[in-house]
Amino acid sequence: MSESSSVAESASPDLANTDTNVLNSSSFWQKPENLLLSMTFIMSFLFATWQVLLNNFVVERAQFTGVEIGILQSLREVPGFLAFTAVFVLLILREQYFALLAIALMALGVAATGFFPFAIGLYLTTVVMSIGFHYFETINKSLTLQWLPKSKTPHFMGRALAIKAIASLSAYALIFIAMDMFGVDYKWMYLLAGAGGLILVAILALRFRDFGHQVEQNKTLFLRKRYWLYYGLVFLSGARRQIFTVFAGFMMVEKFGYSVGEISALFIINYVFNFMFASRIGKFIGFIGERRALIIEYIALILVFTSYAFVSNSHIAAGLYVIDHLFFAFAIAISTYFQKIADPKDMAGTASVSFTINHIAAVVIPALLGMVWIYSQSAVFLVGVVFAVCSLVLSFNIPQAPAAGNEVILGFRGSSSN
Repeated sequence: MSESSSVAESASPDLANTDTNVLNSSSFWQKPENLLLSMTFIMSFLFATWQVLLNNFVVERAQFTGVEIGILQSLREVPGFLAFTAVFVLLILREQYFALLAIALMALGVAATGFFPFAIGLYLTTVVMSIGFHYFETINKSLTLQWLPKSKTPHFMGRALAIKAIASLSAYALIFIAMDMFGVDYKWMYLLAGAGGLILVAILALRFRDFGHQVEQNKTLFLRKRYWLYYGLVFLSGARRQIFTVFAGFMMVEKFGYSVGEISALFIINYVFNFMFASRIGKFIGFIGERRALIIEYIALILVFTSYAFVSNSHIAAGLYVIDHLFFAFAIAISTYFQKIADPKDMAGTASVSFTINHIAAVVIPALLGMVWIYSQSAVFLVGVVFAVCSLVLSFNIPQAPAAGNEVILGFRGSSSN
């Protein structure tokens, strides 16, 4: 048996519990799941640093309003809309090294952010950071679905969220200590995070071996009719996620006056919850199935977004923010649903196309709702309710046991050739 064909068999469900002795042993560098988690840690640390500082940075240094932050966030999503181009890069670059290069590009964008405290400069550094972020997310999803067996994927993805929580907690704690206690400036925080990310990427590139892939991937653009329900869920997920990512955090600063330290503390609470519950949610999804998991998620989100629209108490708003963030873990079910219905050769190509689908709405929504925000904050969150209702309707069409040829309850079904 070749090395690449045994990749999935080496996956361990207990990755987040890897102890210090294993980390120091040569075997750590021989397992693909450890590479996935290491890359996830670096990416999450970089993005957490960029994100938690952003709202305060743009308000204090660049005097942004809802219009400018909406434009910036729309520009941030343009590389996600263009994620389909990843399949062309794979013609000349292996997925493993493409992922590492993407993180390095993201690190450069983060490092430069603090040195451009004006609209055009922030737009440019955001796009550079976002190109790396979205290419990495695309390739990381493809590698995860290729390298992990179906029975282990939900639990693994839950543990990956726990690793993201650890990375984010590390970033938020560092920011809280450095800025609130020692007065470190924004630009030095961004630079420190970006430079650290580049160093860690170099270590991963030198130490981990080339794991290859289990099945040769289709490296062309395609849409399969039998994946139509997956495409719909991905589209609506991208639409409603933008409302949380862009406007829920911005509301905390603009409406309730949260400081950098308070925002950092709120994010720390979020990721403590993720660290505690994400892997359990992943295991729970594997137990109850994708249909039930997504129904639970979307019912909860309808209630959360409705509450966002009318909240007037800062503490209640913070509670909603934490609950909203926790339910993001249930989105694992969309990916595992696809893994169960997909042809193994379609993982890389569909990961690229699905990220583009996810970001069709994401490119437009922040800018449009940024203008709505000026007149009615409640209306922005009620739009989120509409997206959550549409997602709920689609989730009822997922079979109890999805598989190739049993992709939906109602509507087009096909074979692996469709």
